[in-house]
Amino acid sequence: MVKITKEAALEYHESGRPGKIEVKPTKPYRTQTDLSLAYSPGVAYPCLEIQKNPDDVYKYTDKGNLVAVISNGTAVLGLGDIGAMSGKPVMEGKGLLFKIYGGIDVFDIEVDEKDPVKFCDAVEKIAPSFGGINLEDIKAPECFYIEERLKKNLDIPVMHDDQHGTAIISAAGLKNALEVAGKDISQVRLVVNGAGAAAISCTKLYVALGLKTENVVMLDSKGVITSDRPNLTPQKKLFATDRRDIHTLEEAIKGADVFVGLSKGNILTQDMIRSMADNPIVFALANPIPEISYEDAMASRPDVLMSTGRSDYPNQINNVIGFPYIFRGALDVHARAINEEMKMAAVQAIADLAKQPIPDIVNEVYHVNDLSFGPKYFIPKPVDPRLITSVSAAVAKAAIESGVARSTITDWEAYKDRLRQMLGQETKLTRTLHATAALHPQRVVFAEGGHPTMMKAAVQARQEGICQPILLGNLDRLNRIASRLKLDLTGVEIIDMRADKEQGRRATYAKHLAEKRARQGYTFEEAYDKMYERNYFGMSMVEQGDADAFITGLYTKYSNTIKVAKEVIGIRPEYNTFGTMHILNTKKGVYYLADTLINRHPDQNVLYDIARLTAHTVKFFNNDPAIAMISYSNFGTDDMGSPQKVHQAVEKLQQDYPDMVIDGEMQINFALNKELRDDKFPFTRLKGKDVNALVFPNMSSANCSYKLIQSLEPDVETIGPIQMGLNKAIHFTDFEASVRDVVNVTAVAVIDAYVDKLKNNK
Repeated sequence: MVKITKEAALEYHESGRPGKIEVKPTKPYRTQTDLSLAYSPGVAYPCLEIQKNPDDVYKYTDKGNLVAVISNGTAVLGLGDIGAMSGKPVMEGKGLLFKIYGGIDVFDIEVDEKDPVKFCDAVEKIAPSFGGINLEDIKAPECFYIEERLKKNLDIPVMHDDQHGTAIISAAGLKNALEVAGKDISQVRLVVNGAGAAAISCTKLYVALGLKTENVVMLDSKGVITSDRPNLTPQKKLFATDRRDIHTLEEAIKGADVFVGLSKGNILTQDMIRSMADNPIVFALANPIPEISYEDAMASRPDVLMSTGRSDYPNQINNVIGFPYIFRGALDVHARAINEEMKMAAVQAIADLAKQPIPDIVNEVYHVNDLSFGPKYFIPKPVDPRLITSVSAAVAKAAIESGVARSTITDWEAYKDRLRQMLGQETKLTRTLHATAALHPQRVVFAEGGHPTMMKAAVQARQEGICQPILLGNLDRLNRIASRLKLDLTGVEIIDMRADKEQGRRATYAKHLAEKRARQGYTFEEAYDKMYERNYFGMSMVEQGDADAFITGLYTKYSNTIKVAKEVIGIRPEYNTFGTMHILNTKKGVYYLADTLINRHPDQNVLYDIARLTAHTVKFFNNDPAIAMISYSNFGTDDMGSPQKVHQAVEKLQQDYPDMVIDGEMQINFALNKELRDDKFPFTRLKGKDVNALVFPNMSSANCSYKLIQSLEPDVETIGPIQMGLNKAIHFTDFEASVRDVVNVTAVAVIDAYVDKLKNNK
């Protein structure tokens, strides 16, 4: 698990613009006409339409995509009652998750009121602004009254996520875990440690799934909740047991099939798990320290099925799997409520998703992601891009069928396509990359080990489980830098290629390079001298199998890196050149741009190879390539210079690869506007296709294009440069790369290296 320091967290929230969310206009506002339409006098017309038909508020305003995240700060995370204002960073964070996972706009509202009646009065007064209300971090038992009253009095979806989010995700997990264990929910015995809002709601939903109330034992801080205990709240009475022979957790858990912990860390022992029934299910959901550690639980007995709330272990119960998509589905049909049918539909959709083949960012034939339904995977991963379509559609359909929807959806495939497009389909691209890389971490050499950005990236990649990092540099110097940056280098290998003890390795690498390049005039002495250079030494490590991938570029000029890569690694035999690509993850989709760094002035033969490399790389990322070869002219309107080179490259590609979806030369507006292109040039091989890959006529245009988009649209996610065409996983960054950029390229390099191993082992 990534170690989060106080300093890093405070800097994250403070740097740049304080906070984590902002409001952005969605309509033009540049001209006087725009402003007159947006406000006075034009705004009067939608106001009057809404007055005549209140439901038109969904037609003319953002109400249908706006959720209020509301709290009084009485139960913030594990911090307790810290007050409304102190809880604001959490509510902003919730807003961020709503936006990035569900495309939902959020206003976080902190209400300084502990009296539940007055709190509800305040919320009810502002409710007309919103399409839904997410209650957050409100302590029990007041939260029960607050949610019940607001659901009764308001005609929009209201959900206390601390109760129902955990309930929905854990219910899906329990449903699947019982299937893996071969147990019937109506027969199992359940022990719940904790009796707060989440515990009560979880248990209620388990009962709705078929669990028998008489098979439930619930504990609070005083021990087993028995029916003869005085002054029980109505919620605790629901699950008070009539048994008089048990008082402690140790007594209650003997012979139990399921343990669900929503309490505090380290209260469950290995002996307690050993006393449970065969194939016990343990959900230790206290966070960040579970009731028992994953390691201790798994060591206690081999047949345990384990879940925690942590991201660094299998089967994470994470509310983000639910709430963005539940609200998304409810908002999209203008629902009046989130009812039991909608919650149960979410449970079923999440449970079903875990049984489907796991999506993979690389080509499916390589089978990089080897997760499959079973003990270590019975809950979908939060990065699964299918959650928004599966869960949102199920919730929306349940809302329609149960009669709480104001509008209906008839074309469900079109609805799912709209959801994908709204988030840019692969909005979770880097998260998926990281998750895929973490399945098969490789040994990655970071050339400029002493560069702060490179060192931070290496440490972060190790913490995320993406790779086993190797830093090149002087041990003492790197430790000093790490100390200054407050970085923990535990688990990071450091190699000083200039140290005496590396003489043998340098000699081995030099001998191999000299033999390989003998016909190009290389001598052993010359090769040995070059092994004092980072790029020669690091790439040789990969070439000789002492590492799997290599990252460079923060210091080194591209011209030098290109030269070294060609000498040490070499170009794949099926190509005559290599290139680089940048991936732009936009709201309109994912676009692959080539060649952004390597080939300055390619001729038609180089462009031919770049296009083939582009097609291969797009497939590597599990997409079907639709390639436009870009120039300033369209299909031969200019027969000189770069248009002619592109034209000739396309002609040869279409002859040699009749099934390749590629055409050009064309201007970029025709490439990206399918309707315009198909109308003007109906003969194109791209007809009806949405172009996702752009091959530019030279490095200048490709490099300027991606950097222009990156500068003008800061929300566009950029990944790259990604190397295409070398024999090994050698990848480059550039001098302005951020830590995140380097980590993203590292994830790509890891997947690249693993895929290469699979191919070589066939």
